[in-house]
Amino acid sequence: MNLIVDVGNTYIKLAVFSKLTLVEKIVVTEVDLIVKLNDIKSKYNDISHAIISSVNIFLESGLKFLKENYRVLVLDHNTKIPFKNLYSTPKTLGIDRIALVAASVNLYKDKNVLVIDAGTCVTYDFINNKNEYLGGAISPGIRMRYKALHNQTAKLPLLETEVPQFLIGDSTSNSIHSGVINGIVKEIDGVIQEYSEKYTDLTIILTGGDTNFLSKQLKSSIFANSNFLLEGLNFILYNNINE
Repeated sequence: MNLIVDVGNTYIKLAVFSKLTLVEKIVVTEVDLIVKLNDIKSKYNDISHAIISSVNIFLESGLKFLKENYRVLVLDHNTKIPFKNLYSTPKTLGIDRIALVAASVNLYKDKNVLVIDAGTCVTYDFINNKNEYLGGAISPGIRMRYKALHNQTAKLPLLETEVPQFLIGDSTSNSIHSGVINGIVKEIDGVIQEYSEKYTDLTIILTGGDTNFLSKQLKSSIFANSNFLLEGLNFILYNNINE
């Protein structure tokens, strides 16, 4: 069994896999990390390997715990990956994006795949049917857009995310909701349309923290999978263990 540790900007996701099957997922904060790791160790004594993916600073105590109990792979740009990386600056490619592409290789082998990760940022990652990763795009996420309107202006309020009821906002709040949500939905649908025109057999995956919210708004046909990154991390670990 494998333990996946995904350190994000706000939370840490812990996932237990049996080979390539997700068994359990837990979302924790730094404060609860060691307690939850101990719980997992007690519950799953068959775990032998762990992988760490971090876009933030990972606690030394957490790393120490993992290394004392498992064989640990820390994902970086030197880690063996199951695809050909054609990114012109491969060492700047986010490890979370590497994991997402790995997941697409596992689940959609020899297909043209566009992975859209809607979280703090919205990332677009494309791998073709020759197993070549070509790159993609990075755009502000939903909360970043709301915060930017508030932080970069003198009077616009900071609002909670809300589906706009109308295209034409009849108040400042409704105008912000219309601009942010309609803007990001039109962006994603537009990007999908452009890729689809070039690659007619395109498979589209939507993942990330805003998956459920956005999947209801998009016109495009997509596969929504909130665990896609975790599955990619496990696939990378699985391949490195069994190489």
